Amino acid sequence: MTGAEFLAGLAVGVCAAGVAERLSHERALRRIPVRIHVNGTRGKSSVTRLIAAALRAAGRTTCAKTTGTLPRFILPDGSEVPVFRPSRPNVIEQIRIVRAAAAQGAEVLVMECMAVQPELQWLSEARFVRATHGVITNARPDHLDQMGPGEDDVAWALSGMIPAGQTLFTAERRRLDILREAALDRGARLVAVDEAACAAVTPEDLASFSYTEHPDNVALALAVAGDLGVDRATALRGMVTVRPDAGALTFHAVDFFGRRIHFVNGFAANDPESTEQIWRMALARHPNAERRVAVFNCRADRPDRSAQLGAAYPSWPPADAVVLIGTGTYLFARAAAERGLDPGAFVFAEDLPVAEIFEAIVSRCGRETLVMGLGNIGGPGLGLVRYFRNREILPPAEPPAASHGVA
Repeated sequence: MTGAEFLAGLAVGVCAAGVAERLSHERALRRIPVRIHVNGTRGKSSVTRLIAAALRAAGRTTCAKTTGTLPRFILPDGSEVPVFRPSRPNVIEQIRIVRAAAAQGAEVLVMECMAVQPELQWLSEARFVRATHGVITNARPDHLDQMGPGEDDVAWALSGMIPAGQTLFTAERRRLDILREAALDRGARLVAVDEAACAAVTPEDLASFSYTEHPDNVALALAVAGDLGVDRATALRGMVTVRPDAGALTFHAVDFFGRRIHFVNGFAANDPESTEQIWRMALARHPNAERRVAVFNCRADRPDRSAQLGAAYPSWPPADAVVLIGTGTYLFARAAAERGLDPGAFVFAEDLPVAEIFEAIVSRCGRETLVMGLGNIGGPGLGLVRYFRNREILPPAEPPAASHGVA
């Protein structure tokens, strides 16, 4: 056999394997009649979990997959297993998830979109998920290096996963016209969850959750569940059983040698708009704190995010101390200094282990202190959350009601 013949045979073999893989995936998709694809800037993991829980409560055999802080595959009984990744995250893993759900006999699969680049968002939907229902939680300025440069560009990028000829649900309001135009182009029905629907999620509804959930997320999940024939009471009964994502907004009260520390895990809200809203909410809920410490977790591989947060922070109500952790903290500090903030106000704790970060924080705490984690949950962020949670010896204060503008 000549070299040319070998290469030709190899090419034929590769093509045949590709065709077989595609046919196998299409068979798996056909075995799952309802497929829900969840995208957006904030709240994707939460909404994925809420929808799945609502459908489980209605007796629908449902699997779900989140891509959030810790990627998880959620089984029909609500238990979870980690998503194995031999290397870096890759959208092709969605194929494995579809097969796993089909093997579980799932009637419904709820999948968080894991793509960021616009072309991959389209690919994930058009080739891997082929959703019957699309969800876009909101469109806010984040990942501008890949979905920008402008804020409107983010909405256009997210629109790449709108399922053609199906239904799109969204709680986005400011850039609704963009989503409406994109849905029209795809021949999709648009269901907009408006302010009235969010206001219908009462403080009593939210108080039933074991963590702080946002009314926009609950209202959006209720709309999807309702479209699939699940009544509101049943849906809410399922939702309140949700195990929160590791990045969910949580509160932990710690008594550290006579110093009471109220730690707020706001790491997952990492666009400037959401982060400022949660910071202001935390300040309003802890008016008696004599000191306020903001902990920004930076990532060198997210330079735009660090710079955006650094540029925005000087206009917020100030903290008494700003602790910078993670990597690439100079990007945050430089952007803040360019807006007039004194660089001497920062405590640089880059690359420190979590135990030393904790010591750096508590050394700046008074008798009653609010400490809030911001920026990113990855790396030392998640470790710091666990550090405070594991030392929580006081029952946490009553969870604050979520602001209707935060998701």
